[in-house]
Amino acid sequence: MNIFFLILGGLSALLGLFTLIAALRGRVGESRKSTAQLIAGMMLLAFGLVLGGFAVAYATTKPYPEFANQTGAA
Repeated sequence: MNIFFLILGGLSALLGLFTLIAALRGRVGESRKSTAQLIAGMMLLAFGLVLGGFAVAYATTKPYPEFANQTGAA
């Protein structure tokens, strides 16, 4: 399941980067389409980086020892 989040984050980051590049080639500030592409590209890029980062962090860390043996709420 973790590999799914890593792949989704990578694809989202790439799509956001391509959208950002397309927006920067347009007339940002003059065209509403280019401005919307700029915002969408930044949001997709940030989402992909955060999702991929959390997937890597989840895969490489261990849980805290004091929380490992808890089974129910206190």
